Amino acid sequence: MSNCAKIQWQHFIDRSNSKMSETKTARQFWISAPGRGEIVRAELPPRRNDDVLVRTVYSAISRGTESLVFRGEVPPSQYEAMRAPFQEGEFPGPVKYGYTSVGRVEEGPDSTPQDLMGRLVFCLYPHQDLYCVPAAAVTPVSDDVPAGRAVLAANMETAVNVLWDARPSTGDRIFVIGAGVVGLLIAWLCRQIPGACVTVVDTNPMRESIAKELGVSFLAEPPRDANADLVVHASGQPEGLTSALAIAGIEATIVEASWYGSRCVPLPLGEAFHSRRLTLKSSQVGRVPPDRASRWNPRRRMKLALDLLRDRRLDALITGESSFDDLPAVLAMVSRDPAAALCQRIRYSTA
Repeated sequence: MSNCAKIQWQHFIDRSNSKMSETKTARQFWISAPGRGEIVRAELPPRRNDDVLVRTVYSAISRGTESLVFRGEVPPSQYEAMRAPFQEGEFPGPVKYGYTSVGRVEEGPDSTPQDLMGRLVFCLYPHQDLYCVPAAAVTPVSDDVPAGRAVLAANMETAVNVLWDARPSTGDRIFVIGAGVVGLLIAWLCRQIPGACVTVVDTNPMRESIAKELGVSFLAEPPRDANADLVVHASGQPEGLTSALAIAGIEATIVEASWYGSRCVPLPLGEAFHSRRLTLKSSQVGRVPPDRASRWNPRRRMKLALDLLRDRRLDALITGESSFDDLPAVLAMVSRDPAAALCQRIRYSTA
């Protein structure tokens, strides 16, 4: 190596080391105690050689789960199971919780895979304006998926996992009870199965126009003569699961996609439950179904979820947007009335 090249190389190393040693400050959202949130400042640890630095453009509130976390309703038996990938603190608080972040990579090593520098990426990270994570923890967002829609990736990943658990088939009569974001995404995926007849059921009449935008039939109440081949319950309300059992046909499957936190859920498992030989199955995104686990991992599943967000009609699921500064008040509002909005997007100063 020539002297000139050595000098240039040393200059590059010095500059890189200087960048890595700079102290950076991030603004983070914490649940300080059940029912109370705040934005705090914290210094980021030095970026490790295999880390990327991401500046957030958007995050989003996971309406069901984050409302339960905000209210302090995670049961102690589920503290470990419900940990988010980059959670800090412990339930019920103080805790930094969330898993929907879209941002741009500002720094990373030369060996950063897939040429991530400057790329828009998705990460299962809490609400924070700047953060460092291993490069393997981010998934590039396709150029034809806008940043504002990419916040639906975690919900789409859940919907994909539900379909894998539910195994809908050609020609099935399918009912989805609960027209939240996950329920509507499940219905939207199911309607693309040839011959499938898909109906979403919700007591909130405001959801009808969104269901129609996605090409899905809507009912305010489940029909008594549904004779469904498959019912997916995603309302988060015990009464919805009772309705799911009532409309399932003989030998049908009911997939429970809701999570109730610390609530006790009574079910009518007497009456015709056994004579109709119904199957009640839970679905949770924390695990890839066993029949796919040898070929699929969460990273591949997330890439699929992002690829499925190319349809612009899915923008209808984002019904509210707030600034990061307003997040403490917004999450408090959402937790009091989870049915008021679908996806509540959080906008950062870089958006």
